[in-house]
Amino acid sequence: MRAEDLPDGSRIAILLPNCVEHVCMDQAALSLGFVPVPLHVVDNPESVAFILGDAGAALLIVDSLKRWELLAPLRERFPALKRVLCLAGPRADLDPLLRSVADWLQGADSGSREPAPQRICDPDSLAAIVYTSGTTGRPKGVMLTHRNVISNINSISRATPVLETDVFLSFLPLSHTLERTVGYYLPISAGATVAFARSVHDLMEDLRTIRPTALVSVPRIYERAVAVLTAEVERSSVSRWLFAATVSLGYRRFESQQGRGSAPSLLSRLMLSVLDALVARRVREQFGGRLRVSVTGGAAMSRDVSRPLIAMGLPLLQGYGMTESSPVVASNTPGDNDPSTVGRALPGIEVRIGVQDELQTRSDSVMRGYWGRPEDTARVVDADGWLHTGDQAEIVGGRIRIKGRIKDIIVTSTGEKVAPVDVENAIMADPLFEQVMVLGEQRPYLAAIVVLNRDKWTARAAALGLDPANVTQLRATAATQWVLQRIADLVKGFPSYSTPKAVFLSTEPWSVAGGLLTPTLKPKRAAIASRFADDIARLYQGH
Repeated sequence: MRAEDLPDGSRIAILLPNCVEHVCMDQAALSLGFVPVPLHVVDNPESVAFILGDAGAALLIVDSLKRWELLAPLRERFPALKRVLCLAGPRADLDPLLRSVADWLQGADSGSREPAPQRICDPDSLAAIVYTSGTTGRPKGVMLTHRNVISNINSISRATPVLETDVFLSFLPLSHTLERTVGYYLPISAGATVAFARSVHDLMEDLRTIRPTALVSVPRIYERAVAVLTAEVERSSVSRWLFAATVSLGYRRFESQQGRGSAPSLLSRLMLSVLDALVARRVREQFGGRLRVSVTGGAAMSRDVSRPLIAMGLPLLQGYGMTESSPVVASNTPGDNDPSTVGRALPGIEVRIGVQDELQTRSDSVMRGYWGRPEDTARVVDADGWLHTGDQAEIVGGRIRIKGRIKDIIVTSTGEKVAPVDVENAIMADPLFEQVMVLGEQRPYLAAIVVLNRDKWTARAAALGLDPANVTQLRATAATQWVLQRIADLVKGFPSYSTPKAVFLSTEPWSVAGGLLTPTLKPKRAAIASRFADDIARLYQGH
């Protein structure tokens, strides 16, 4: 990389899956005073092209020729790019910009350049530009400095120390700040080991093979695990009873361990030892059997997901953060874990509640700002250095409880206010529902766009007298009424106006490639609303 003679501060774009080469490229860039720009390998070419152009990337590394072929037709959008490197080794005559990594490295080694002098890094120089997922618009480049990242690592280490003997399994993309800080730099700082998962599809097998002691994830992975577990126990009344008893007694034991309940009786302890052998141990073994810490962040986790896993003995710790804070602000710890909250602010990090119950934070972990967007920076970081998160929260006894997004509030035409994410999380607790988006802004009632689990819909359609292979049958009254009743049962704890009264059904999952999910698998609300505009209009026809 030094042989490229790029100026200080050049942006180095990394479009690789999690792998050793990704880490090597990142470290090489940092050592030369360049700025890594990690990109999501599952992102669509349009979005990647925008980021390459916005960041002014001078060098790009990709894992395959096919990856570059998807971007090449858009190259006028990123004119600053001078070199494209490919791990797979394309022929040089394919494109003058292209070099295989093998040829690139060999060419540099054959030169007579002097070794680069040791650099003394300015703590406030950039360590990365990490782009937000762009749920509501174009992604913004978050400028994170070396001080930001190291400060966050130090705060995390003081709250939950990492051991040299720990083994992390890395599968969240390294373009995700949670994985970047907690799954990459943090284990390096402790001398721990990181193994790279092959893919999300192979994750459960990799967990059993690698047997990690530390895992960093988003709620969706745990949601899938609980969905599979629930489907398995539904097959017999005995399995359902064993599962329910394990969850009830196991969670009671957890509460006691956390100082929030009385110790289990002798009979309960005896039952737990039997249930652990029959049920809980088998669940833990699905995650490798030796997890010491299992962190979840990036989105809220439903109690219906966390409770059974914690009851089975999984050391599940929910935390809170955002890309703009490098990212962790608060977290539960093994000895101080309240799953209904995101824990306490990490050491060295200040938090407070502002106007509209907004959670605000200030520390050395707060970003320098948004790349090329001073106005946007000024809107979220005030003159006193407080980062305005946009999340509503309350702080009780030092614990932070997230209530929802300030802007993610639906106001119906009747004046009722609803937090859609809370309703969506309640609906998603049912394995029938793969994806859900609730809507109703300035409408008379809530409606929902729902992606059904294909297998479960196939099994139910016959009972409803419908043909699961015929997509028009999803519009049948029998189908929509069945789903609406199921949704109503799931959200019965909410006010009546929070219950969707109309639904559009599909079995085609939303995807990143299709432009309906961000690379971190969050729904792009505006894009979904646009894609299904006609269907949404029909949900409100006549009202």
